[in-house]
Amino acid sequence: MLAFKDDLLDAQLVRAVGAAAYGGSDLGECLAAAREVDESDLDSWYVAWHGLATRVHELARSEDAAGRRVSARAAYLRACTYHRTAGVMLVGVPVDRRLVDSNAEQTQAFRSAAALMDGPVEVVAIPYGQTTLPGYFFSVDDSGIPRATVVLTGGYDGTCEELYFFNGAAALARGYNVLAFDGPGQGAALLQQGLTLRPDWEAVVTPVMDFLAARSDVDSERIALIGLSLGAHLAPRAAAYEPRIAALIADCGAFDLRAGFLARMPARLAVGYLANRRTVRLALSAVLKRMAKKPTAGWALRRGQLVHGVASPLAYLDSLAPYSLADHASRIGCPSWICNAEDDDIGASAPELVAALTSPHEFVQFRTAEGAGDHCEQAARSLYHARSFGWLDQQLEP
Repeated sequence: MLAFKDDLLDAQLVRAVGAAAYGGSDLGECLAAAREVDESDLDSWYVAWHGLATRVHELARSEDAAGRRVSARAAYLRACTYHRTAGVMLVGVPVDRRLVDSNAEQTQAFRSAAALMDGPVEVVAIPYGQTTLPGYFFSVDDSGIPRATVVLTGGYDGTCEELYFFNGAAALARGYNVLAFDGPGQGAALLQQGLTLRPDWEAVVTPVMDFLAARSDVDSERIALIGLSLGAHLAPRAAAYEPRIAALIADCGAFDLRAGFLARMPARLAVGYLANRRTVRLALSAVLKRMAKKPTAGWALRRGQLVHGVASPLAYLDSLAPYSLADHASRIGCPSWICNAEDDDIGASAPELVAALTSPHEFVQFRTAEGAGDHCEQAARSLYHARSFGWLDQQLEP
C-alpha cells in the first residue's frame, strides 16, 4: 500500500506514480493529491486530481509561452496523467460529464507535449468502418527509413495517450516506431465517439495494419502487437486472425473474462447462472445492482456497463460470454511473449493462454519481491521493459 487503505484507490495511485519512469508524473505531486482524497467520497478524488492537473497544465502553458520547451513538455506530460487520473474513478453509466472533459483535457495536454518532443509525432485518424480511430504515430527520427514498429493496444479504462508512458517511450528509445490507438470501448473512441467494446479485435487491428502497410517508414515484415491489461486479451485474439503480426506481447490479460468473473462468485450462483436458471438470474441481478452502487467495490461493474454499452450489471456479465481465447489461441502463428504478475488476479489465467499456444512462446511471471507484483507491473515498468523488449529485440532486430 502506498497511501490508501482502499485497494482500488491505492492501485490507481500507483498507476499514476508508475508513469514517472517516463516523465508522466512526479511522486511528490501524486502524494500531495492523494492527501486531499476522502476515501469514502469519489468526488473528492476527482477534485484533488483535477486541481493538480489544472495547476500543472497552467505551469506547462506558462513555460511554453516563455519558450522554455523542456519544462513545458515535462509539465504537459504530467498534466496528461493527472487529467486522466482525475476522471478514472468517475467511469460508469450514466456518463459523467467530468469524465468526458477529463479525457479531452488529457488529450489536449498530451498533444501539446507531442508538439515539443524531439522526434516526430503525428496525430492520426485510422480508418475504421464509417468512422476513424484516434491515435499517434511516433517515429524514431525523420529519416523515413522503414523500421520495426510496435502497435500498442490498451485496456478497459486506459487511453492511447497513457500507452506512451506504459510502452511507447520505451519502444522509441530502443529504435522502434510506435503506433498507439484507442479502439472501440477505449479512451476517446468510447468517450468522444461512443464506440463500445467488441470481442473480435481482429476487426479492429486489421484496419490498423492496413494503415501501417500504406506507410513507407514502416517495415511491414516487422510489426509487433503489444497488449496491455484487457489489451492482453484482445491482442492475442487479433493475432489469431491477422497474419501480418510478426510478434505478440500480452501483458497481464485474462484468458476468459466471464470465467474470471464467475470464479469470484459463490459456486452455486455461478452454476445456476451458467444453467440460465431464472431464479438465480433474478437474485444475481439484485446482488450486482447493490454492489454497483458501492463507491469502489462497484467501480468495475459500472466501468463494464459503460465500456460494453449495456444497461445493467447483469447485462455486463452476459456480454462477457464471447470474450474467451479458448477457440482462438491455437491459431496464433507468430512468436508470443506472455507475462503476468504474482499478486494480480486479472492475469492469473495467463498460463491457460500459454498452454493453448502452438507457436513458439515464452512465459514470464513478475514477482512481488522484485517490486513487480502489481497488475501490469505498473510500479516496475523499467524492469518489465528490459525483459519484454529483450525478447522482442531478438524477434524483430530494431
